[in-house]
Amino acid sequence: MHSATDSQAIKPFTSRNVLRVLFVTGALLLVPAASMLLGGGFDWGPGDFVAAAILLAATGLALELARATLRSRTSRLAAGGAIVLALLTLWAELAVGIFH
Repeated sequence: MHSATDSQAIKPFTSRNVLRVLFVTGALLLVPAASMLLGGGFDWGPGDFVAAAILLAATGLALELARATLRSRTSRLAAGGAIVLALLTLWAELAVGIFH
């Protein structure tokens, strides 16, 4: 049985959520783009930006889906932690090949 504070109504997954994820993804990708233009430490090609965009957007959409469908706060936190851990693991593998 869920307590009133632990359970909330399921929130709908709307196109507004998707647009917010895409906007945040684009905003995050401006950081390495601006750094490259200003001579910073990023040396990314077009493929790097595409891979980062896919990873960030997929992570954001997965987090939104978990938030929209999971009822308890505990399950949302567990799912969010697993999603972020998967992102970090995959990003590290793509960046430096930690599993090789």
